[in-house]
Amino acid sequence: MAYLFQPDYVRYVCSCGSLKPISKMYFCRHCLKIRCGYCVCHEADSHYCPNCMENLPSAEVRLKKNKCSNCFDCPCCFQTLCTRAGQAPLRPPASSADAKQDVKATPKKVYYLSCSLCRWTSRDAGIPDQYVATGGWPEQENPNSTRISTLIDFHKVLASKEKQEQQRKKFPTKRTFLQYEKFGLTSAMVRKRAGKPLEPKSLIQHSDQPAPAVANEEVDDLPAGIFTEAVDITKITTLEQRLQHPDVQAEKINELRPQHKQFLVKRSQRCRGCEHNVSKPEYSPQSIKFKIQLAAFYHVPEIRIVTCEPLRVGVASELLLKICNPTQHQTQISLLPLDTPTTPTTVTASGEEQELKRENIQMGSESPNLLPLAVRQISVTEDPKPITVVSGAEIALPECPLFLPPRDDAAEYDETNDASHFQDDKKVVVWRKGNKIVVRLHVTPFANEQNKGEPVIVGFVLRHGYVNTLATLEHKAPQKSELNVQLFLTLGNLVGTA
Repeated sequence: MAYLFQPDYVRYVCSCGSLKPISKMYFCRHCLKIRCGYCVCHEADSHYCPNCMENLPSAEVRLKKNKCSNCFDCPCCFQTLCTRAGQAPLRPPASSADAKQDVKATPKKVYYLSCSLCRWTSRDAGIPDQYVATGGWPEQENPNSTRISTLIDFHKVLASKEKQEQQRKKFPTKRTFLQYEKFGLTSAMVRKRAGKPLEPKSLIQHSDQPAPAVANEEVDDLPAGIFTEAVDITKITTLEQRLQHPDVQAEKINELRPQHKQFLVKRSQRCRGCEHNVSKPEYSPQSIKFKIQLAAFYHVPEIRIVTCEPLRVGVASELLLKICNPTQHQTQISLLPLDTPTTPTTVTASGEEQELKRENIQMGSESPNLLPLAVRQISVTEDPKPITVVSGAEIALPECPLFLPPRDDAAEYDETNDASHFQDDKKVVVWRKGNKIVVRLHVTPFANEQNKGEPVIVGFVLRHGYVNTLATLEHKAPQKSELNVQLFLTLGNLVGTA
């Protein structure tokens, strides 16, 4: 996983036109295309607390305002608070009899919140200690809670009124009592028969509306010593600390209160083209495994830059690339120019290549990870973005194909490195071990005034074989395809330029 710490020197072109490293790409084995984060739909699978790993359904999470009731965050440094135990201070005895009784009494254990990073405690904010470790900490009330609840109740009434009006428009105005015998009476007919108005009294009275907000020109006076007293920055809250508490926005450190920890989300990604899952985690928050994990570095060959000689205009520089085969099948790789079409092709039994049309691609309607038609949403797709990257050098690509054996974890510890059964061109293949090879290419930069002072970028098309083991009704046996992926390599600046 060392490539996760490298800059984006090697970028793959997504089907939407975006350029991303292979670590941020997905591969959909149903439509045989690589997808980036913009080409997948994100769905929330489960909500959980990152501290206590409490897992709750979405409906209950909304009632709790997406916050855990047992875990708290430090209001100063926003780290998780820990529950500490201590002894309650003993009261001074009022008489000698009380002193003898206090000697026999055991001190009570109390609990308080403490931050192990910045040493903030709930005692600094004046929060009383609790006698139970599970909580019961007093909540900080919002000064505008009454106003907010009034507005929420009023908008619920308006929503109920709009819903009744929409239901009334669905039925004709002229109805008889016989038409309701089969389905029962509606609330409007019951009110009409009882002699009451069709709308509830709370919906038609304008006196129930909350008082509108009125701007006030009167402003509280500033403290008397605001211009004369020295400012102690350690006692004043920062902007980040105030925005963490938008309902109160405390001005001093001793006014801060611990906040409930927010829930995190386990999400799954779904391909926008065929609506199949490309990534789906386990439901349990303790599990780090994935039910479906179609990351691109599991299916598409990975290319890394080993070394590159200094780049000079008009001079051929040696470029060494390392290619790795992550699949469990032997694959054939070819490096082609950028103008090669990227349409996937299928390999027939006779060895001929045919263009793989969209209706022949394994859409997998019988796949278990596909949503049913009633639940499926309309897929929003966009046209591919134009690639604005300009190649700043000419690259000499090998004409012969390259063969890579399947991935074998035990081959990493094989010291023999027996690759004699591969007839490689020594001018192209420099090194081979297991499922990895190093190839030698030559890059000749050319003068380009538009990109002067910028890194030299070269591009080519990587054609690789892919064996789709997904069985469908049309294809019971594994299907072999030839896929083309565009790549762009950032080699660095020219020698003598900034």
